[in-house]
Amino acid sequence: MEIDKLSIEELKKGYRFNIDTNSYICNTCKKVFEVGEIYSFDGRFFEASRAVKIHVEMDHRDNLKHLLYTESKYNTLTDNQKELLFLMYSDVADKEIAKILGISSSTVRHQRFMFREKAKQAKMYLAIYEQVMEKKSSTDEMIVPIHSNAVMVDDRYVTTEKEKEQILKTAFESLSPLRLKTFPKKEKKKIVILTKISEQLEHGKRYTEKELNQILKEIYDDYVVIRRYLVDYGFMERTNDCKEYWLK
Repeated sequence: MEIDKLSIEELKKGYRFNIDTNSYICNTCKKVFEVGEIYSFDGRFFEASRAVKIHVEMDHRDNLKHLLYTESKYNTLTDNQKELLFLMYSDVADKEIAKILGISSSTVRHQRFMFREKAKQAKMYLAIYEQVMEKKSSTDEMIVPIHSNAVMVDDRYVTTEKEKEQILKTAFESLSPLRLKTFPKKEKKKIVILTKISEQLEHGKRYTEKELNQILKEIYDDYVVIRRYLVDYGFMERTNDCKEYWLK
């Protein structure tokens, strides 16, 4: 889930609207619902805006639970906090929550208070941050978003948009079709290049090793190296027998 690219409302709904493609996209599986198309569910037909809501409800059930338990570096809630929030969301009374978790009712009330205070802090931070970012006249110095499944996040991921464009210009002999000249040794450049390559793959699709190799071979001769780094850097996941690969 690309947290940095989604609004709070989009995170809560479980889907977003892409104005460039005129379509709705599920946050979880990236399934696309194009405006103007009709989609079928249990013998009934719906246009895109309604179909994506039904899809989220049917295929991903409770979006709040998905948000709570998603594996993301941005989700810093403890297991106890997640369980407590879900029970609150489920309208369980404080006394019952206390009984389930083996704590006192006063502790539950205190946690409600602390959750509310943290939300206020987050709101103030967002207001300040967005105002600072909106004032910038150029996007050149904006930091490139870190993909949500990045591993070992450190200075390797601190790249500006200007640096990113320069890396792409230097590393690729062609961006359409994508053709890589060399795979660099510097980690920062590797991440930019792997991000670009991952954009050529479809979310929600499982690739056989042969299918993935064929796609990567068109981009770079040493496709085995690219495949390995896509997994190592958290862009892709694979089965234990390495027969299937998919975007995370």
